[in-house]
Amino acid sequence: MTYKERPDGRKFDESRKIEAKVGVIDNADGSASFKIGNTLAYAAVYGPRNLHPRFLQDPSKGILRCNYNMMPFSGSGDRIRPGGSRRSKEISLVTQKALLPVLNLDNYPNSVVDVFIEFPQTEAGSRCAGICAASMALADAGLEMKDLVSAVSVGRVDDQIVVDLDYAEEAYEDGPVADIPIAMMPSYDKITLLQMDGLIQKKDLQKALEMGKKSLKEIHEVQKKALKEKYQGEVK
Repeated sequence: MTYKERPDGRKFDESRKIEAKVGVIDNADGSASFKIGNTLAYAAVYGPRNLHPRFLQDPSKGILRCNYNMMPFSGSGDRIRPGGSRRSKEISLVTQKALLPVLNLDNYPNSVVDVFIEFPQTEAGSRCAGICAASMALADAGLEMKDLVSAVSVGRVDDQIVVDLDYAEEAYEDGPVADIPIAMMPSYDKITLLQMDGLIQKKDLQKALEMGKKSLKEIHEVQKKALKEKYQGEVK
């Protein structure tokens, strides 16, 4: 088989339509929404605030906690069971690790920054959308950051290297599939997350990463634009 055309007509190096907005939750210290295709993530940041119980505190710096949650009705397939799961715990930890390199928490000893990421709607690429939303929400909260973190999936569908796999491509049955979530600090050209589900040759992985970097820089511009629009509006 030869994978000749994507289900939604996109080019192989093209991501789905992206929308981003900052300041979407009034009672949060920082918040953002990030939508890519039919996957929508909301992120809310609370803190820095005192961490309790005290034995969890770090006297040298603040702690970042992330919570990833898909609402029961959000999935493209079967209804999602409410509450925590091994998958949500794993993605919460992955999100934390992807965001930590851009944060300076040294000025917040014994404190915690909590990030809550909720998905009312998903259709592939949820962990990447969540990272994008969380990064903007942290910036909206006024935390000191080296850069925003941008994330997208790349991979292989049959014999083609593609950017931003959708649900139909993740479930493709007529050939091998590799799904590779990648997060990056675009201003520094540094990767903060790289995972892979499936098999891919080294040369194809290198091609996928280069295609992904191009898409991540475009996502980065969308994130920056959303932040600028909020604060330019407040100045006026």
